[in-house]
Amino acid sequence: MMNSALAGIGMTSLRTRMRMIDKLRRQGVRNEAVLEAMATVPRHIFVDEALNSRAYEDMALPLGFGQTISQPYVVARMIEALLGARPGLGKTLEIGTGCGYQTAVLGKLTRDVYSVERIAPLLARAEQHLKRIPGVSARLRHADGSIGFPEAAPFDSIIVAAAARQVPPALLQQLAVEGCLILPLGDKEQYLCHIQRTLQGFAETRLEKVRFVPLLSGIES
Repeated sequence: MMNSALAGIGMTSLRTRMRMIDKLRRQGVRNEAVLEAMATVPRHIFVDEALNSRAYEDMALPLGFGQTISQPYVVARMIEALLGARPGLGKTLEIGTGCGYQTAVLGKLTRDVYSVERIAPLLARAEQHLKRIPGVSARLRHADGSIGFPEAAPFDSIIVAAAARQVPPALLQQLAVEGCLILPLGDKEQYLCHIQRTLQGFAETRLEKVRFVPLLSGIES
């Protein structure tokens, strides 16, 4: 049974969380595995306490350090697109751990999650948050996300939570054949880009417009 802190009360209650899931369905999210994962991860523990009452609204929220937690629809949409018709995510690489919320959702869908974050205090916070989520484990690393996680490659799925001007070559190299990568591309105008690797090369599909913080190189301690 979920403890009271995870279950929440009032605007952080399970009932409020389920209203978020109902809204995701109305917005077009159809994959039940994704919806169930979103339903079981309490978003309110990943945001500042002052923002708890807004945790289940469909909006991005500030995390500090110029970063945000993505709106629930974008998290669900990206993971649903990443899955596609495949039976599962398989070994998954996340670029941009942030507060750990999306990491936790991914961890409900596969036990093989690797996540990279360039801002050390955010990564430390994510580690503490993820310890509170039953059944989720992820290998976290403080590093430049644009170089991926080469020693753990190849990955069946790669998801990037920051906007790049072009797809980082290292991430393409670390994608397994028949694997899929999803990321926001662009600067002022951004859109979700879905890439599948085949024996013949890479097949790219442009999805809807989005707005993300930029993918930056280097690390911050």
